[in-house]
Amino acid sequence: MTTSTYAVTGHWIGGETVAGAAGTLPVVNPATGEVVAETPAGTADDVDSAVAAARAAFPAWAATTPQHRADVLRRLGAGLAARTEEIAQAITAEMGSPIGMSRTAQVGFPAAVVESVAGLADDFAWTEEVGNSLIVREPIGVVGAITPWNFPLQQIVSKLAPALFAGNTMVFKPSENAPLTARLLADAAAEAGVPAGVFNIVYGAGAVVGEAISAHPDIDMISFTGSTRAGQRISAVAAATVKRVALELGGKGANIILDDADLPTAVTTGVMMAFANGGQVCGAWPRMLVPASRQDEVVALAVEAAEQYTVGDPNDEATRIGPMASEAHRQKVVGYIERGSADGARLVFGGPDRPEGLTNGAYVQPTIFADVDPSSAIAQEEIFGPVLTIIPYADEEEAVAIANGTLYGLTSGVFGEPEHALAVARQLRVGQVDVNAGHWNPLAPFGGYKQSGNGREFGRFGLEEFLETKSIQR
Repeated sequence: MTTSTYAVTGHWIGGETVAGAAGTLPVVNPATGEVVAETPAGTADDVDSAVAAARAAFPAWAATTPQHRADVLRRLGAGLAARTEEIAQAITAEMGSPIGMSRTAQVGFPAAVVESVAGLADDFAWTEEVGNSLIVREPIGVVGAITPWNFPLQQIVSKLAPALFAGNTMVFKPSENAPLTARLLADAAAEAGVPAGVFNIVYGAGAVVGEAISAHPDIDMISFTGSTRAGQRISAVAAATVKRVALELGGKGANIILDDADLPTAVTTGVMMAFANGGQVCGAWPRMLVPASRQDEVVALAVEAAEQYTVGDPNDEATRIGPMASEAHRQKVVGYIERGSADGARLVFGGPDRPEGLTNGAYVQPTIFADVDPSSAIAQEEIFGPVLTIIPYADEEEAVAIANGTLYGLTSGVFGEPEHALAVARQLRVGQVDVNAGHWNPLAPFGGYKQSGNGREFGRFGLEEFLETKSIQR
């Protein structure tokens, strides 16, 4: 296992590297426990400087044509693709994503998002006539973006691409745990023709930089992805300036396997959707809901699938689950595994012990519980690790009630005869449902019901989040 050292010498403000004046924060490789970089510990003054740069750059950028901005985005997407290996290595070092996933999903998905947003230039209705009114859609202004560590590039690109295409400027705070890709993105943006001040980065802790961004009177909108608790705090702070807040928060997705489903496909896909990225995915399906009469069959299939998920060095091409993103997070996940057994769930795979041969690093075993009480902690709370809970149900009505029975409402899956599965999908109180493993669509809206957030990302729906609507009567 090798460890590289990455240099982050300052914030990115007004198209320049600006040294921090308040010390640094370490970036730790979770596979080794070694410090691989340090970033500035940003302050409220740094946020002020970044906001001033974004405010100054806004009029000229907003005045450019949508086609010009689309062309810039396409160059940005090409620049990210050209940096695939560099970005993938950085993500693997900072948060432990297996290198294969870092190349394909962690870099590939953002490039696809950029291209999908640029494609909106051809037919988005920037103006429309409604009776005697001209309806005009305009950029909202300066956007503050705050993102988590699990998909460091994807999460910011999902905000940056539509925000810039809409004509806004941005001040961005990456997660202090996974900040390395931010500067690579800034370099690609500058090369693509994003003017100085349009995209700014302030590194630092959420309690300092995130609070300053949320409260800032010259920031017109906050776009946040992260925990529900942090989203609640951001909403409360932002309320004082009545700015728009878009939130993509936690999830506890359910995979409903109906009696007429292709069981091997449904279970294998469900295990993948629970274990991908070490389960550190807000849109994961950590709950597998199965007909009670078929639970034993499902357990056997799930265990067989789980045996294929090799845990180990994230730089090894064969690894499917790397470390958790930090030692603190590993301990949290292990605590939930111990809680599951203590609360009476049946452990059928994995457990709280470290994986064999991995005495160092933030590693956990992929774990499966069966006979899980839908009201238990492991079925209700977001674990954010490779822990699958198999929950038996008596009938379809109970399955829907269990699926809807958490405070979250982000994603779910349904497997069964297509029309039957579609009918069940319509009953779920979530923002996105995959029927029989429907493919990801970067033009379809993504976002949550209930405490999974508000607002939508991707496609036309994501673009509209970053626009004001003006009505001109004539």
